[in-house]
Amino acid sequence: MGICMSSVPSEIHDTEDVQENAVFIDETNGKTKRNGSVHSRTGSKGLNQDAAILYQGYGKDDGVFCGVFDGHGKNGHLVSKLVRNHLPLLVLNQRNSLAKVKVTAVQDDCDQGSVPSKDLLEWRDAFISAFKVMDKEIKLQEGLDCSTSGSTAVVVIRQGEDLVIANLGDSRAVLGTLTEDGLRTVQLTTDLKPNVPSEADRIRKCKGRVLALKEEPHIQRVWLPHQDMPGLAMSRAFGDYLLKDHGVIAIPDISYHRITPKDQFIVLATDGVWDVLNNDEVAAVVRSAKDEEEAAKALVEAAIASWKKKFPSAKVDDCSVACLFLHKR
Repeated sequence: MGICMSSVPSEIHDTEDVQENAVFIDETNGKTKRNGSVHSRTGSKGLNQDAAILYQGYGKDDGVFCGVFDGHGKNGHLVSKLVRNHLPLLVLNQRNSLAKVKVTAVQDDCDQGSVPSKDLLEWRDAFISAFKVMDKEIKLQEGLDCSTSGSTAVVVIRQGEDLVIANLGDSRAVLGTLTEDGLRTVQLTTDLKPNVPSEADRIRKCKGRVLALKEEPHIQRVWLPHQDMPGLAMSRAFGDYLLKDHGVIAIPDISYHRITPKDQFIVLATDGVWDVLNNDEVAAVVRSAKDEEEAAKALVEAAIASWKKKFPSAKVDDCSVACLFLHKR
């Protein structure tokens, strides 16, 4: 897997042909047809704190980097964009460095019980290192207080027929694959919230508290040992430095998937989508979209409509989607 660093900008900026919060980049020089879409819509809570990216030609011509990032807290909108703009290059830099070093296999989730290849292990370690660097860079930003602000991240990299998935927080990645009974969805990530037993155990071992508010008994939150703050509703995130000594970490959960001929597409979305649509509903919307370029927008519009129908008096959350199609439709 050769990496072409010259094709990667040092930082990704919004351009005239993209939305402010969603970015599409094509570094293939027209060699590859557009194979997906990205879209973001502001909810009714104020600033859109989401960011999203679909990057074709990442690493090599058929390589893809796609990700969605959901900010939270006062400066969450700044954190999500910082991550969106810097993380792709950080991962490639780490991948290039690690490619020169022998990688030792460790236990990881991998489809069909297979052992990850050296290339996949290098991508795994590149993700872990890049996320660590990214978290430090956010903390060093002058004038940016992220003690109680941060962002989730769910990222999928495609290199050839391999997918590497990195997850931090409660955004989600889902695969749509064909079976004899029709389209089936496979959730590629776990929503990393304090209600996950292993996440709660880590937080409590670090003296953090996991408790739900009386008015929201279904939502577990992370609190300081002796103060009723900040009440973070996820267990992993960039930023949120007030809780970094109490079990909230910026280490991503890594998994792998080998693409099969029956695999159709991957959907990455922030929780504004998953709060109102289940995995099967999301896959059905994407499959019925007019084409690859309209799929993400169609799904965001479906989520907004579902918010208004299910929770007419509630404030609609920001909704952001990245769709990656794995084969020519």
